[in-house]
Amino acid sequence: MVNARTAPSWRLFLAVWPGGAVREALAGWQRAWTWPPGAALVPSDRLHLTLHFLGTVPVEQLAALTAGLRVPFEPFELAFGHAELWPGGTAVVRPDATPPALLDLHGRLAAALAWLDRPVESRRYKAHVTLARRAIGAAPPKAHPKFIWRADAGFALVRSLPERAGYEVLARFS
Repeated sequence: MVNARTAPSWRLFLAVWPGGAVREALAGWQRAWTWPPGAALVPSDRLHLTLHFLGTVPVEQLAALTAGLRVPFEPFELAFGHAELWPGGTAVVRPDATPPALLDLHGRLAAALAWLDRPVESRRYKAHVTLARRAIGAAPPKAHPKFIWRADAGFALVRSLPERAGYEVLARFS
């Protein structure tokens, strides 16, 4: 018999996944920083814009979760131009502004998650791409070219693989 303690579960999140040109632009921002020893840089194939972190979800809930997350997606553009080092040592690149279509998507997903009885973070959404963790003392670039990310391919439900092995896209929504 399988119980809640032994039932398999996965760490999941919702994200907008960049294509090759945007991924390279993000990696260029990452290379422009000065990193302290021990900084954990996010590998370029894992750079993404997180929408919601879902936490640990029992695998048996995956089908219902996937069905419940089918919300309308409207393309949007992000003009990335701000490098920031957040408290705790998280290095990010942020867009100049968060477009209404992204805020609407984030809100629709929050409502869907609440309807699915999944927790939703209460902090105000700050669109960003994490470049590194454990980066206390990192120096962002003084100047770096801005770039535009036209997000028109939808969003994804993503699984964090165990032991920092990477990510697996479980479902795409467009």
